[in-house]
Amino acid sequence: MDKRDLSTIFRDRLKLLLTRSDLNQSAFATAVGIDRSALSQLLSGASTRLPRAETLLNIAAEFKVSLDWLLGLSQDEVLTGEIRESLEIEEAPDGFDRTLLAKWHAEAAGTKIRYVPAGIPDLLRTEALVDYEAGIANKSRQAQAGGTQYRIGYNRRPETDMEVCMPRHTLEIFARGLGVWDRFPEADRRQQLLHMATLLDDLYPTFRLFLYDGRMRYSIPYTIFGPYRAAIYVGDMYLVLNATQPIQTLIRHFDNLIRAADINAHESAAFAQRLAGMSFPSGAA
Repeated sequence: MDKRDLSTIFRDRLKLLLTRSDLNQSAFATAVGIDRSALSQLLSGASTRLPRAETLLNIAAEFKVSLDWLLGLSQDEVLTGEIRESLEIEEAPDGFDRTLLAKWHAEAAGTKIRYVPAGIPDLLRTEALVDYEAGIANKSRQAQAGGTQYRIGYNRRPETDMEVCMPRHTLEIFARGLGVWDRFPEADRRQQLLHMATLLDDLYPTFRLFLYDGRMRYSIPYTIFGPYRAAIYVGDMYLVLNATQPIQTLIRHFDNLIRAADINAHESAAFAQRLAGMSFPSGAA
């Protein structure tokens, strides 16, 4: 789900809550701790930005709905008591080394990390792709590059055990220069795929990439940090699960993605290299 879809679902559900509440906009805004103009902006759809984490928590608590329903991750409005207590929300600021994400990686050292990326896995990106994606997302290039280098270093540690699972079609779309990569030059795309193939060979077996058929399976982006927690990526923030049962449920989901993979970890480097050898001009169908 991209940011625009997430914003649209949130806006629709916010409007539904406003209608149900029988409050006017001023009273509704006061109830969730924002001013009326901020609420009007959220309802208008003028921006794809979601409100601050604190505001999302206030809305969920005030109207007794779940955060995952509010953000379009579930059709169930109400969380069970166990999950409600185990769910947190964290913003994702620039500066990877200062984030909880880096802390969670460090805490999970020596355990298995399972990762479903939103696009090209961070640690496999070239500097050119980091620059390009930072530009289109209006993110700090330095922070993005710092995250990439941290993850490469992390995966070179002998105790690291990381599995990554993603749709095969993400790499095929990238190779063709479609979607968000439609302005990324063909030569840079080829270099990115060769760089990926080299790193996949270099980091194997501590880092293992599996590719599944995105037409047969679906997954939102998330990372499971050993047995400790799982972080679901929703744009500028993470939904964090800390309780054992939901973490185990996500682990089973991840394991099913791996079972469905048609490119296994020992084959992924060769697959990336084959894509690099094909000619796909920018925007090719």
